[in-house]
Formats: sequence, C-alpha cells, structure tokens
Amino acid sequence: MPAFNIQNYLKERGSLVDRALDRYLKGSEKRPQMLYRAMHYGVFSGGKRLRPILMLAAGELFGGKHKLLLPFACALELIHTYSIIHDDLPALDNDDLRRGELANHKIFGEGMALLAGDALLTEAFHLMSRPQVVQRLRPKLVLEVMHEIAQAAGVGGMVGGQAVDLEAEGQEVNIATVEYIHVRKTGALILAGARVGARIAGASPKELRRISRYGEFLGLAFQIVDDILDAKGYGSDREGQGEGRDKEGKKATYPSVVGLAASQDRVRELLQHCLKEIEFFGRDADPLRGLARYVVEQVA
Repeated sequence: MPAFNIQNYLKERGSLVDRALDRYLKGSEKRPQMLYRAMHYGVFSGGKRLRPILMLAAGELFGGKHKLLLPFACALELIHTYSIIHDDLPALDNDDLRRGELANHKIFGEGMALLAGDALLTEAFHLMSRPQVVQRLRPKLVLEVMHEIAQAAGVGGMVGGQAVDLEAEGQEVNIATVEYIHVRKTGALILAGARVGARIAGASPKELRRISRYGEFLGLAFQIVDDILDAKGYGSDREGQGEGRDKEGKKATYPSVVGLAASQDRVRELLQHCLKEIEFFGRDADPLRGLARYVVEQVA
C-alpha cells in the first residue's frame, strides 16, 4: 500500500473545515458589520485547522460521518480563534502580528477585537446546540460533548492555563509548572478534539482511553514544539514575529527551564507515546499518526 500522505490529508480536511466555517458564519454578515469583519478576519487568517482536523481524524477512525463531526470541529476552531484574538491583546501577550499578519486588534481596535473573541466563543456553543445538530445525534451525547468542550475551554482547561501562564511571567518556575500550563493552555482543546471526535463516532470506553492518552501526549508535544520554534525565532502559530518572543516576555517555556536539546528529546519521547497508543488500530489510524509526526517533525 502507498505511504499515507499527511500533506494531502491536511489540505483536503482543511478545505472541508474552511467551507463549513464559511457556511456557519454567513448568518452573521449583515449587522453589526464591523464585528462580523473582525470575526471573519480572525477565523480566516491562515490557521492550520489542526484541532478540527484532529477531531475529524479521530471520528473517521471509528466510522464517524463528517456531517455529524463538522459542527463540533468548527466550534472548536471558533473557540481557538477567540483565544488567540484575546491572547494577542496588549493586556495579555501584546503581539502586533499573528501568522505574519497584523493581529486583530491592530486592524479593528482593542474593543472590537475583544468583542470578536466574545462573539466567537458564544457562536461556538450556538453552533453545537443548533436543533438540526441535536436531531442527528442523541441529545444526551450532544450535552456530554458540549460539557467536555466547555471544560477544556474554561477554568479547568485553556483559560486556567492562560491564567497560570500570566502569573508565572518573570518568575522562576520548574518543569512541573510549565507542564501544568501547557497541558491546560494548549493541550486541553487538542485532547478535547480527539476525544469528542471519537465519542461522536461511537468509540468504546477502551478505544476512548487510547485516543485520550494519544491526545494528551499530542497536546503537550504541540506546545513544546511551539516553545522550541519560538526560542529559535519563529513559531508554529506565530509566524513572522521577532526572535524569542517568549524569552522577551519571560514566559514559562520548556527551553527556558531545561534547554533546547532536552526539549527536543521530550518531544521525540511524546511522539513515541502517541504512536504506541494508536498502534492497536493499524493502518486505520494513519491520519492520527501523520498528524503526530507532522507536529513533531517541525523541530526534529
């Protein structure tokens, strides 16, 4: 059999997600126009769509249909977009650029960027709770996965991680604190993507445990890779920024605590853990394998 082509997979699934996002946002384009433009700019500013693609890949592994997975995959991307719009604001990371383009607040102003993030977070839950979405799945399952995504996005997950990250700026931290931040600030939504995709597609409890461990390892690896790239002068999610933004802001990062070499070793170790967890699924898990290797090979 031919080798799995992760680049083609990312392109095809990314296009699928983009088309769905465009459909879901159409209803907001009339008024208020400035808010809609800020939301649209944030969503369509060159993101890799890794989180929704991961959800699709996890769902496909268990026979999940795209029409069932896409509302939740797109909702996850809306939440991620809200988080980076807010993260770039002067009150947090104070970044002027995102993926080599002007950050949302540099174009629309801080107030409108703040509202665009608020709107995207709210629209994510509006999307997942649409009547047509609930009709296609068991209402209990819809409620459970929405609860899981809310947990991943909130105090126990992404926002909580961001808060500890903010508190740790300029402080001496150990690797346990760095991992605490990374697992929540970045890893929680990635883990949720893998788990929700598998749950919607009907994975068994045993299968879900394997996917969960895969998602945990991948989420941590993703943020360590971002730390390494930032330390080298470019970031996986922050292309076009100056060298060492995290160092400049005295952020709690893997390289700042254990150095680049040990950070790269940790990433390779996490990749092996990812691959081991999905070995059981054979060739059907090639998209998940490809995603893990794609993340890690940026610094390999």
